Amino acid sequence: MIFRRNLSLRWKIPLRVMGAVLGTAISVTAALVVWEYDEMRLNLEGHAKSLGRVLANTLVGPVLHDDIWRAYEILQSARETYPAAPELHAEVVLITDADYKVFVSSKPREFPIGSSPATKGGAYAQLRSGSVGGDAMAQRVLEPAGSPVYFVMSPLVADGVALGHVILGYSKVSFMPRFVGLVKRAALVTVLVLLIIAPISWVWASRTGEPLLRLAEAMRRVPGELAESRLTDLPKSGDEIGQLAEAYQRMVGELKDKQELERQMVVSERLAAVGRLTAGIAHEINNPLAGMLTAINTYQRHGSGNDPLALSTLSLLERGLTQIRHTVGALLVESKAKDRPFAPEDVADLLILAEAEAHGRGIGVVVVSELHQPLALPATLMRQILLNLLLNAISAAEEGGGVRLLVEPGDRHLRLAVTNDGDYIPQERMDTLFEPFATTSDRGHGLGLWIVYQIVQQLAGEIEVESLPGYTTFKVDIPYGNTV
Repeated sequence: MIFRRNLSLRWKIPLRVMGAVLGTAISVTAALVVWEYDEMRLNLEGHAKSLGRVLANTLVGPVLHDDIWRAYEILQSARETYPAAPELHAEVVLITDADYKVFVSSKPREFPIGSSPATKGGAYAQLRSGSVGGDAMAQRVLEPAGSPVYFVMSPLVADGVALGHVILGYSKVSFMPRFVGLVKRAALVTVLVLLIIAPISWVWASRTGEPLLRLAEAMRRVPGELAESRLTDLPKSGDEIGQLAEAYQRMVGELKDKQELERQMVVSERLAAVGRLTAGIAHEINNPLAGMLTAINTYQRHGSGNDPLALSTLSLLERGLTQIRHTVGALLVESKAKDRPFAPEDVADLLILAEAEAHGRGIGVVVVSELHQPLALPATLMRQILLNLLLNAISAAEEGGGVRLLVEPGDRHLRLAVTNDGDYIPQERMDTLFEPFATTSDRGHGLGLWIVYQIVQQLAGEIEVESLPGYTTFKVDIPYGNTV
C-alpha cells in the first residue's frame, strides 16, 4: 500500500489507465458470456422442443406396433451432429412407456430395454418425480439441482392417450468450448488495446505529470530557498495545474514578504533592546550631569571669585558637560536613516503581522485606509509606529473584542487612529503613559508606546490619547512632504 502511494505520477497514470481498460474488458467479457449463455440456452431449448415434437410424432407408429428396431433407427438418424453448434447434439435420447420403462434408447448398454432410467442414478433418478403434476400433454424442461445434464421431455400421444415420453438429455459441458472461445477472443482484443493504450497513456502521463513534478520539487525547497523556488519554471495555463502553479507563486511571494517582515521585527526588537539600554544610560548619566551643570551655573552667578583662570576652566567644563548631555539625548532618539516612502503595501503588511496576535485572542481587526499612493515619510519608522500601536491595542482589547485602524492622509499631514474596546486608561496613568517600562500588563514590556512617542517626536509629529469607558483611541498626526 505504501509502495503504491509513493509511486510517481509517470507510473500511476499509465497503470490506472491500463487497470481501467482491463476492468472494462473483464466486465464486458462477463456480460457477453452471460448473454451468450442465455442465447445458447434459448436456442438449445427451442431446438430440443422442436426435435422432441418431431420424434414424438414419428415414433407413435413404432411404439404402437412395438417395432423397437424401427424406433432405434429413427433415434440414430435424429442424433446427427452439428459441427457449427456441438451443444445442439443430444447426449442421450430415451423413449419410455407410460410406466417410465425404457422402450428404446440411443445408449442401449446404459439403458437396456425394459429398465428404469432411475437405476442410472443422479439426475436420471429425478426424471419421474420432476415430471409429476401440471399438464401431462405439455413439453417440459427439467434441470435437476447440481446435475451437469438437463432434459427436455415431450409426450408420446396417440388418440389423446399418453403412450410415454421422448426424453432428450443435453450436457452443460458442451457450452464450454463456446465460452472458452469467447474469452480467448476478448483476451486477445484486450491485449491489443493495452498495447495501443500503454504508450499513449505513458506520453499523456509524462505531459500531465511533468509540471506537477516540477511544482513538487519547487515546494520541497520551501521555506529554505524561497528565492530559488520562486524562479522555478512552472506551467502557465488556465487549467487546474496552471491555477495551482499561480497559487504557489503567490504563496511563495507572501512567504518572502513574511520573512522580510520577520526580519524587520527582529530589527525592531533590537531597537527596543537599545532603547532599554539608552534609557538606563540616560537615567544614570543625566541626573549627576544636571547636578554638575547646576553647580557650575550657581557658582558662575553667585561665586565671589574673579580668577580668570577659574572662570575659563568653569566655562570649559560647562561646554563639555553640555556636549555630554546632547550626546545622551541623541541616544534616546533614533537616527533618521535614508528610507523608502511609506506606501499602502506597508499597511497591508502590518495587518498580516497584527492579525496573527489578534486571531490568538479572538479579536477582530478592521482597517479603514485612505492611503492610495506612497507618502514622503520613512516607511521603517511609520511601520514601527503602526505596529506598536496595533499590538498595544490588541493587548488591551477584551477577549473576542475588536480593534479599528484608520489611516487618513490629509493636507500635508497624515492622520493615524487606533481604537480598541478594552478597559479605559485612568487619568493617573496618562502622565506616565509614554515612559519606558510604564505598563501594568503582564503581556508587554512597557517600551512600545515609548518607542512610538520617540519616533513621533523625531518626525515632528503629535500624539494624543482619548480614553473613555468602552473605548480607547491613540491619534497621531505626522507632517509629510520632505524628502525621505
